[in-house]
Amino acid sequence: MVEWLFVPCAYLIGSISSAIIICRLMGLPDPREQGSGNPGATNVMRIGGKKAAGITLLGDTLKGLFPVYVANVLGLPAELIAATGVAAFMGHLYPVFFGFKGGKGVATSVGVLLGFSWLLGFAFMATWFLIYKLGKISSLSALVASSLSPIFAWFIVGDKSIVAASALMMIFLLWRHKSNIQRLLAGEE
Repeated sequence: MVEWLFVPCAYLIGSISSAIIICRLMGLPDPREQGSGNPGATNVMRIGGKKAAGITLLGDTLKGLFPVYVANVLGLPAELIAATGVAAFMGHLYPVFFGFKGGKGVATSVGVLLGFSWLLGFAFMATWFLIYKLGKISSLSALVASSLSPIFAWFIVGDKSIVAASALMMIFLLWRHKSNIQRLLAGEE
């Protein structure tokens, strides 16, 4: 029963906004009020440069990876590991500490996928880099990599809980990128 505490704890870890904290520590404007208004690494890059964005990216990835990794190390059941990953991801999207207004979830989903399986996370990242190399559009890279992640999960991990968690994160990630999708379709991204 205590094992299920991983889910709310993962949500709370996911709710820690790396972008907002890093911007405060580095004396930068609040990313929710500058640039795109999104508290994520891409917007932090716009307002604070590569160093701030890199630290934000690392923080957002680790908050997805850490709870899933610990759940794996403790040998928790796949269903609980999957729920832990989704909880960390949802914490990033809807952080309790920041008025339930979070980022789009790309880096945190990468962390969760790395926690599920290093190969699964690397498949996501390799897809992202390949699409970015071809098109130079970060949002398109994230959308393609995320859309393929449940398929990667099926072939790499094979567990239905992990596949379902990957699919759920994909749906929310696509939803959070709806304005990007509209701009891509209009040729404005």
